[in-house]
Amino acid sequence: MKKLQELKQEYNRIEKLLSSKEVFSDTQKLQEYSKQYNDLKETIELMERLERVDAHIQENAELQNTDNQEMKELAQQEIEQLTKQRTELLHELEQQNQPHAHINQAIIEIRAGVGGEESSLFAQDLMRMYMRYAEKNGYKAVVIDENRSELKGIKQAIIEISGKNIYSLLKHESGVHRVQRIPETETSGRIHTSTASVAVLPKAKIIDMNIRPEDIRVEAFRSSGPGGQNVNKVSTAIRVVHIPSGTAVVSQQGRSQAANRETALTLLRSRLLKEKMDQEEQKRSQERKEQIGSAERSEKIRTYNFPQNRVTDHRIDKSWYNLEKILDGTLDDIIVSLQDNSQFITQ
Repeated sequence: MKKLQELKQEYNRIEKLLSSKEVFSDTQKLQEYSKQYNDLKETIELMERLERVDAHIQENAELQNTDNQEMKELAQQEIEQLTKQRTELLHELEQQNQPHAHINQAIIEIRAGVGGEESSLFAQDLMRMYMRYAEKNGYKAVVIDENRSELKGIKQAIIEISGKNIYSLLKHESGVHRVQRIPETETSGRIHTSTASVAVLPKAKIIDMNIRPEDIRVEAFRSSGPGGQNVNKVSTAIRVVHIPSGTAVVSQQGRSQAANRETALTLLRSRLLKEKMDQEEQKRSQERKEQIGSAERSEKIRTYNFPQNRVTDHRIDKSWYNLEKILDGTLDDIIVSLQDNSQFITQ
């Protein structure tokens, strides 16, 4: 493969650069080239595995020219297994080469939407769903900020999930999620419809998105608990405003201003990086990209219908009838379907 040889040449070039004094003494360059080196290594390994599978398919195809019927059947079985492997490798290679595929930390913001207390309880269900998804797949998930409602739901929560290519896996979760069920607070047994919004952001490091001190305004205020009750007598909660863009973030889970300030800056960098990535995608696709993650987005992406035990993703018009397992973190089928149909999804 000509493409494989070109990648190997680039891989060798970067390998030499990493051992050079110029790069080794520059922390930023070292991080950038190390990331490129690791990404290329993964892609090359996948392409080499694909080459080996293709060679084995060819060998078995030649074996089918024999007069031995048993040998023909064995060769056909082997071809079928290898073809399945080839399809899986091609899918993995395609995902590997997606823009920004190698982001291993994602921030998920979940906000209650329409539906009062029931929407807060649904937001809590969504947070647990993503936490369980992370647990089942061996990823690390941490709640970095949350604001609870009176009935133990959440008005807003921010979680961070770390795992290989996690942003690429979860990015299509962004949008408005809708639930249809009988609320715990409903005595007459009527089905209610409520919503919650989800925003998936790539976690940005300082090297990805450096913010100048003069471009931000930091404000301190008192953290609040359920029902608006003040839980701190001192102003530990932090609001950070990015003056050029007007983007504002809040953190109040930490016990100190310093902790909340660091969380807020991480979230701000991630939002700005997402905006930058959307602008890049807009240039590539020439399509208008919408700002995701706000409760103002009116178009729902998914419905969780309890009476029918159904979860429907409206962007690809596909349903699954295992709602309880999905809310318990079994999201793999949905994630794969969204990746396979990503060309039909605009955000």
